[in-house]
Amino acid sequence: MVSIKMAIVTPGSFPIPSSRSSSVERVIEKFAPLLLPSAEPRIFGRLSKRLSRRGKFNGVVCERFPAGNKQRYIYKVGHAVQRFSPDIIDVENRPQFVITMKRMNPDKKVWLSLHSSTFISSPYISSAKLHQCLQASDKIIVNSEFLRTIVVSKVPEAASKLRVVYPGVDTLRFPSQYSVEGAAIRDSLRRKRGLSNKKVVLFMGRLIPLKGVHHLLNIVPQLAKNHPELVVVIVGSPFYGSHRKTSYARKLEHLGRKSPGYVRFVPYVPHSEVPGWMLAADVVVVPSGQREAFGLVNVEAMSCGVPVVATRAGGMKEIIRDGETGYLINEENIETEMRERLSQLLHDKQLRQMLGEHSRERVEQTFTWQHTADQWLELLKESGL
Repeated sequence: MVSIKMAIVTPGSFPIPSSRSSSVERVIEKFAPLLLPSAEPRIFGRLSKRLSRRGKFNGVVCERFPAGNKQRYIYKVGHAVQRFSPDIIDVENRPQFVITMKRMNPDKKVWLSLHSSTFISSPYISSAKLHQCLQASDKIIVNSEFLRTIVVSKVPEAASKLRVVYPGVDTLRFPSQYSVEGAAIRDSLRRKRGLSNKKVVLFMGRLIPLKGVHHLLNIVPQLAKNHPELVVVIVGSPFYGSHRKTSYARKLEHLGRKSPGYVRFVPYVPHSEVPGWMLAADVVVVPSGQREAFGLVNVEAMSCGVPVVATRAGGMKEIIRDGETGYLINEENIETEMRERLSQLLHDKQLRQMLGEHSRERVEQTFTWQHTADQWLELLKESGL
């Protein structure tokens, strides 16, 4: 059987592969190699000093281009895609790139993959332009039912084109803390970091208001009164791959200083170090606002057997089963409910283990990268190629 040729056009924000990329690039680098040999994916992305103009990553050819000027970038990518002559062009998270790809490759099917609502909203795109881009798309892949609903609300006529494909997690890189391997890594890391006898609550992500970190820090003084072994670890920075601070980040540090000894800040870490921080935690908190379409941090924590306390927001309702794999809390009462659920979990080790083991099972059943790739292959078959 002849493989379906698929061009994957990235936003050009970060190179692939990269340990300091955003979730968009991470999704691409994880699922694309798993399409082989049923499909022949080729990644078109950003050039960097440490990567060659053309190379292979886990068996997938990558072509790379300077991306300082986005118009030039997408124009050069469009010509490279013409030379590749794929059956399907998948544009990642940039609706306006669809128009260029369609114009330069009029006889090809162009799909759009959306990872968030950011680039289908003002000020990034007008309503009229969004309609034009989605009408030009032959298929639209979204990462949650939540995001599907948002797209339909903006462009109702695109409903029939929409398909949901969940992102995943590498369960080998994110082992359960209840496995022999995971337990050993956890014990070693907790000793090295001075956390052996602590109850660790972890936040991992960008330090921006949308992520809601201030809500967690606001309740630390009250939590610490009842849990003297508490340590809240905040891993992240305002920007991907950077330690630059913003006024919001400084506000968070000020809140942390109100609970000396109970809060630790760890600047941005590359993705290779994320599993270690997940394994060192007892509970992971994801207090994001309504725009969180999915949130890879949820499934990464769950893969490590760590229960998640998250807002009942966005696509997280589709990941976490309340009371079975973790807890969902309401945004309008976020600090009170967060404090109650965290206190409950910190008091009860058996409850943490039960939720953590169920979390790992749910990931294995639904949220692996192989599941993601299998869904993509089904979509390719569905296209009739």
